[in-house]
Amino acid sequence: MGVPVSQMWTVATYVLGKKLRGVKRYPLVLMLEPLFRCNLACAGCGKIQHPADILRKQLTPEECFAAVDECGAPMVSIPGGEPLLHPQMDEIVRGLVARKKYVYLCTNALLLEKWLPRFTPSKYLSFSVHLDGLAAEHDEAVCREGTYDIAVKAIKAAIKAGFRVTTNSTLFNTADPARYHEFFDTLMEIGVEGMMVSPGYPYEKAPDQEHFLHSRETVSLFRRLFAKPKRSWKFNQSPLFLEFLKGKWELECTPWGSPAYNIFGWQKPCYLLNEGYAQSFQELLDTTDWSKYGRASGNSKCSDCMVHCGYEPSAVADTFGSLRGLATVARLFLFGPSRDNEIIDEPQPPRRPGLRVAQTPGCSDGCSTAKPHFDEARERPLVELTVLK
Repeated sequence: MGVPVSQMWTVATYVLGKKLRGVKRYPLVLMLEPLFRCNLACAGCGKIQHPADILRKQLTPEECFAAVDECGAPMVSIPGGEPLLHPQMDEIVRGLVARKKYVYLCTNALLLEKWLPRFTPSKYLSFSVHLDGLAAEHDEAVCREGTYDIAVKAIKAAIKAGFRVTTNSTLFNTADPARYHEFFDTLMEIGVEGMMVSPGYPYEKAPDQEHFLHSRETVSLFRRLFAKPKRSWKFNQSPLFLEFLKGKWELECTPWGSPAYNIFGWQKPCYLLNEGYAQSFQELLDTTDWSKYGRASGNSKCSDCMVHCGYEPSAVADTFGSLRGLATVARLFLFGPSRDNEIIDEPQPPRRPGLRVAQTPGCSDGCSTAKPHFDEARERPLVELTVLK
């Protein structure tokens, strides 16, 4: 498992402390979104579709620190947008590290090498680089050729400089397990600390709506993906969450486990859905009707969701909440996951004819993303100036 012992100990004592005090709902990871603007326009992303005036806004370091202190979670994930477009990101990270929070700065790594001198290696800081597979698959997913090579070069530079580096990968119904096996081997050879994999969430605003996974497809894909797992593969995830993705462990979503804070406030009910905002974390806990969310609720927006931000906290809670959970995790640590994954006979949607990576930041004919998405991006010149600033 690609997680340092000190981090595992911090999380374990935090969760056990909450359980011993009878706290029912508590955060594990704060999803801190300092800004929404990005230097990519990925086909499966539904987080950056905002008016230009919203994309120009960003949280101040003081606002970030206040949210972290209020929430109290031991881990902070900084997604976006692209966090390295925030001119004070190094100051934000220093403040979180000083608070001894385990920080995962999620980045597409296009600006990472440029930013490295402004950060200091620490056990509390990890660069979580977004890679959706090998070069062909990743460049297609982010709709820009050459991004994989830039990201890998930045990863190697960060590791050489002494930084912790992990990766995060979103899988869709076009994923080829054999190619991902090669991808996992490549990342381990490069020297990343651990990998995170998760099915994509079907954002309503995402330009590409054809390739999100339904829950049965997710189980089928991950059983094939981990049919013959290698001991050399290290995942920066709970073993029970990976078992859940294979349909081998039952979990229910705990959306309060990964609360999201951004320029609008505390997002209801979670990082993936946007149904209003609370002005404080306690208000989020007290005023959200949690029974309306999760797969068991019957909410159609949750029916196919098996994403890490909703189910990783559940997996961690199960690990320390029962002898069965703890014993299962111990077995997985000692002996690895089983290889008896029964493959669900789930027909996979065919790839669209002529699907290929765009040769430019915009989409040419045959690109996997519809042209209007990129036409819309080009209609925002002020945002582009902000991105390059």
